Amino acid sequence: MTTLEAPATDAATDNLAALESEAIHIFREVAGEFDRPVILFSGGKDSTLLLHLAIKAFWPAPVPFPLLHVDTGHNFDEVISFRDHVVEKYGLRLIVANVQDWIDDGRLTERPDGTRNPLQTQPLLDSITEHKFDAVFGGGRRDEERARAKERIFSLRNAFGQWDPRRQRPELWNLYNGRHRPGEHVRVFPLSNWTEADVWNYIAREQVELPSIYYAHRRAVYRRDGMWLTEGPWGGPREGEQVQELSVRYRTVGDGSCTGAVESTATTVDEVIAEVLASRLTERGATRADDRLSEAAMEDRKREGYF
Repeated sequence: MTTLEAPATDAATDNLAALESEAIHIFREVAGEFDRPVILFSGGKDSTLLLHLAIKAFWPAPVPFPLLHVDTGHNFDEVISFRDHVVEKYGLRLIVANVQDWIDDGRLTERPDGTRNPLQTQPLLDSITEHKFDAVFGGGRRDEERARAKERIFSLRNAFGQWDPRRQRPELWNLYNGRHRPGEHVRVFPLSNWTEADVWNYIAREQVELPSIYYAHRRAVYRRDGMWLTEGPWGGPREGEQVQELSVRYRTVGDGSCTGAVESTATTVDEVIAEVLASRLTERGATRADDRLSEAAMEDRKREGYF
């Protein structure tokens, strides 16, 4: 008697296929349920992965949503160049909300510490209102930070763009509730169930192009609050902070005044994956000073309307 054996499967590959399928389903669900979605896109690895999945979801048709970048003016040159390269390559529509414009006309005031990450909220909410976006895709993942772990894939925001954890809706299986009142909108997180390792394994599998800043390179940096920061339009170093040239890479990118590098020699995707698997800290916990302002820093900003 001949017995049929199931073919051996690679658990990691199966996991990536399931995550990809879920994300593509979410993109298509939003396209069918909402009138004016938009994808938040900064050129960072998570938003680039988000765009890659959107392209796959609607291929061979073009991505039916515009991109929105809230630009602090304190971004790394490599990331902005990459952002513009991707937009041109795929013929996408990019809307840029420059934080500097809000500062210039008095709607925002520079912070004493020089960081502009917390200043992104108002330009984001104003842009959502101006363009009447009713669904906003973000690249947030639950493994990044405790407040993000509380959030559903479809996250309802009130007419002021604010998030209330008590208004979270149950999400059973792959059923999502996008109902909202006029003036409200929904934040959508297709990468919610991904981990940093999943992101990098998928980048390796799909050969997703990223800014060079994610791989090891030589850079002049100085030490502050346990992180390696680099000089830029945001200022620094301060008195007593010694500049050194080290081999570093960035695990996450954002406002340069509060985004730190990590010492690294990883110049390939496989080497980055090995580093990620060995790390005991998430990328935000290790390299984002804005999340260290208080125990509830991220949750406080999310309640105000942050990503």
